[in-house]
Amino acid sequence: MSATRSRARPGGTEYRGMGDLEPHPEKKPAWFKVPAPGSSDYRTIKKLMRGSELHTVCEEANCPNIGDCWNAGTATFLILGDVCTRRCGFCNIKSGRPGPVDRLEPLRVATAAKRMGLQYCVVTSVDRDDLADGGAFLYAQTIRSIRRQIADCKIEVLTPDFRGQEMPLARVLDAGPDVFNHNVETVPSLYKKARRGSDFFRSCRVLGNAKSIRPNVVTKSGLMVGLGESMEQVIEALKHLREHHVQVLTVGQYLRPTGNHLPVERYWHPDEFAELEAAAYELGFESVAAGPLVRSSYRAECNLPD
Repeated sequence: MSATRSRARPGGTEYRGMGDLEPHPEKKPAWFKVPAPGSSDYRTIKKLMRGSELHTVCEEANCPNIGDCWNAGTATFLILGDVCTRRCGFCNIKSGRPGPVDRLEPLRVATAAKRMGLQYCVVTSVDRDDLADGGAFLYAQTIRSIRRQIADCKIEVLTPDFRGQEMPLARVLDAGPDVFNHNVETVPSLYKKARRGSDFFRSCRVLGNAKSIRPNVVTKSGLMVGLGESMEQVIEALKHLREHHVQVLTVGQYLRPTGNHLPVERYWHPDEFAELEAAAYELGFESVAAGPLVRSSYRAECNLPD
């Protein structure tokens, strides 16, 4: 995707958003070096995604692990378009007025997942506050479409908060995902700066409600560090997640996508991530992945409870 073009979206607006700016140059510590993507598997998946008119959060969010995951034949599908109705200060996905919902998208996702031979599929989306149910109906259709084409495929959904409404949440869970993921992203005190339009405690309630509605679903959440939080604040946030029965946790380093995004206050050292991982296990999380390059969906199939 071009980093500098503005583009007209069918049914939407022409938009030059944060994702359209040149990446902000920042010197990163040595532990952020990753191989540039470009293997034959990577190119095959990229061609498949473009040919199927599908989006991936791997590309839209400029994930540093895209080469690793795509080389391994895995990807996180982004449904409901690629324009978000919220404007978080850390996120590289475009914001604005989305176009109409593509009702054939679930079938295309399922077909692509089958062609990739996936046994574990992650589905996420932009926020769609313009839709009455936040797009829950399309999540449900996508889950069922994947099940029809790959009966034994495990499915993880990474959803928005649906404004805290239980009916859209129940609609998603009724379709039978194996893992329900909703990221709180950061500590409560940084929400006004980083997550305008969202609420930490509402997100915790969404996770708790998911477990209440479907007790056998694995619940999962994630945070990023580097926006100015302290270790104590992160651990306090983890305590709230555990109080809402979250089982799986991911924690990674925030990387500034462009100069128009929030700056990195500091880079956490790998030893600090190890300390945080140990603390999370002490709090009772069943599976924890914490490290500079950890992202919510990175090697998701390997991070489930035994």
